[in-house]
Amino acid sequence: MGRNIFRDKVVIVTGASTGIGRAIAKEFARNGSKVVLAARSIDKLMSLEQEIRDEGFEALSCVTDVTIEEECRRLTETAVNKYGTIHILINNAGISMRALFEDVDLSVLKRLMDVNFWGTVYCTKYALPYIVRNRGSVVGVSSVAGFHGLPGRTGYSASKFAMHGFLETIRIEYLKEKLHVMIIAPGFTTSEIRRNALKADGTQQGNSPREEKKMMSPEHVARWVLRGIRKRKRNKIMTWIGRLTALFQRIIPGFVDYAYYLEMKREPDSPLK
Repeated sequence: MGRNIFRDKVVIVTGASTGIGRAIAKEFARNGSKVVLAARSIDKLMSLEQEIRDEGFEALSCVTDVTIEEECRRLTETAVNKYGTIHILINNAGISMRALFEDVDLSVLKRLMDVNFWGTVYCTKYALPYIVRNRGSVVGVSSVAGFHGLPGRTGYSASKFAMHGFLETIRIEYLKEKLHVMIIAPGFTTSEIRRNALKADGTQQGNSPREEKKMMSPEHVARWVLRGIRKRKRNKIMTWIGRLTALFQRIIPGFVDYAYYLEMKREPDSPLK
């Protein structure tokens, strides 16, 4: 068995209170990392922190709204004041939407950009000097929506495309410093992001339109994240359908557009006609 490269590493995970973020935080903790948990819900954070500590591992909670720059700066300060440095940042905090562009209130798109894009920018800005010093990793938890537009998810796709462009540029700017930047795109996952997805008027949709039993588990995604960091991967699309789509998009883009349209139209109560 190989050396555990995550032991004693300081890891910040945003959106750590539920779903993929929660699973990633636990996976790092079980590999000996010192995990800084960031999310808005103090109750959920403290519950997770206690759960990790009860298993004999290290964790620290920091209530953070990633849409507020000052709170992202404070998140970095909290991690550094406690542990002295930062090795890995997992930009996982995110929200989704489900509405046609012609119907959606523009405040919904702004909200998605604030969380998915600006949250990544703010957290990366303040953690980056420490991560670069350690030749560590910056990770963006994304979606196939960041590689191809999804109908009914204009704001979500736009925010993920923006996040991709930002992270890929950071990777190039820090080539000489050997900074590792990874964008990982899970498939549909059993997490709160779909139930909390915003409708056209900005309210949450509540129930997921997809069958949970056919989706990835957050724990599966978490294992892929650690594996990708260990191998210093660049971009990782986790589903074979997603990988084929990325390939076909370059060869027969019109066909891919139509395939996505049909797929999203098949969802129960789809906004597509």
